[in-house]
Amino acid sequence: MTTPPKVRATGKSGPVVLDDISKQIVEQLQMDGRKPYAAIGKAVGLSEAAVRQRVQRLLDLGVMQIVAVTDPLTLGFPRQAMIGIKCEGDLDIVAQELSSIEEIDYVVLTAGSVDIMVEVVCEGDSHLLEILGKIRAIPTVRATETFVYLKLHKQTYTWGTR
Repeated sequence: MTTPPKVRATGKSGPVVLDDISKQIVEQLQMDGRKPYAAIGKAVGLSEAAVRQRVQRLLDLGVMQIVAVTDPLTLGFPRQAMIGIKCEGDLDIVAQELSSIEEIDYVVLTAGSVDIMVEVVCEGDSHLLEILGKIRAIPTVRATETFVYLKLHKQTYTWGTR
């Protein structure tokens, strides 16, 4: 019999508390999302079945996702940018509308000189202009500032569970 994962949700959208083994499983998958459960089990001291159960629970709780990360340049998307947006009114409504734009892959409410930051992946400059037009057409958007990516020096998804 396997021990259920010691993962406890503290609220619908509150933090999830992980035990050390669940943290190790997350870290193993951050290093290699295709790592076999048997190999993870060996590394953390659990059976393959116990790892499978814990991973499923972590997925169900929304603690992590297992996804393929692509390189936009190799797939014909040479233009990436971060766009800062100044708004009036309810930021959540604007964020929801921005989230519905296919080319926007990241939306975050911020504190500072802009209210919302979004990241876009585009086919080129004209495509970026088209997306900016969609953003600026949102009624409560007051200004945008675009930061075009020139060169990526570091991108990592292995910050661990601390």
